[in-house]
Amino acid sequence: MIRSDKVVACDDGRLLSGTDSKSVCDAEPVSEYDDAPAIAASRRPVRQIVERLDALSDTETVTFGQIATSFGSASFLPVLLVPALLLVSPLSGIPFFSTLCGLTITMIALQAALQRKTLWLPGFLMRRSIKGRVLHRGAAALGRVADWLDRNSRERLVRLVSPPFSLGALLLCAVAGLVIPVLELVPFSSSLFGAMVSFVAVGLMVRDGVFLLLASGLGVIAALVPALFVSQVVSG
Repeated sequence: MIRSDKVVACDDGRLLSGTDSKSVCDAEPVSEYDDAPAIAASRRPVRQIVERLDALSDTETVTFGQIATSFGSASFLPVLLVPALLLVSPLSGIPFFSTLCGLTITMIALQAALQRKTLWLPGFLMRRSIKGRVLHRGAAALGRVADWLDRNSRERLVRLVSPPFSLGALLLCAVAGLVIPVLELVPFSSSLFGAMVSFVAVGLMVRDGVFLLLASGLGVIAALVPALFVSQVVSG
């Protein structure tokens, strides 16, 4: 279900899709795409991200490059939220899909922690694609999750979403992304890590320190699941 397509990485850091790399990169950046502040200021930021995913699914295949460019090369948190949410959806059951999402999470989180101006992802990640109808099913399944996150997140405990705590949260996401491929065969582990990263991304977007505390708790639970799984296998 996951296959390759062409994505262009321009010299200025933009990640674009198209067949003519010169004409695509020579075009001016579309300012409405760099809209992370607008998404964060929205009363329903997560629902807005899920709806944009659903809109992109109206084609035969969708590359992650197309998903990334739909938010803009400087929209780190919305783009970080995308693979995290997809891990919570039924799409996490697709073979190696969790690995792809985990590596993507690590790359985005590290660059956000380093405060890069624009997002860069390697071509092998940007060229990966998923069938539009599969992405549509995943986005549809995330509707209630998005509404719950939007309804329960708000600005509070803002000290926890400022450095050094915000940096620690992003590094935690980077580590989780590296662990996900190793635990691909462990039931529920990738979804738990996806939920953890989702809480971090939403918490940083809306400045909700409570969500970062919830993310820490989920991280502990996600770390315990593999240990319990192994112990059950050994004792069985």
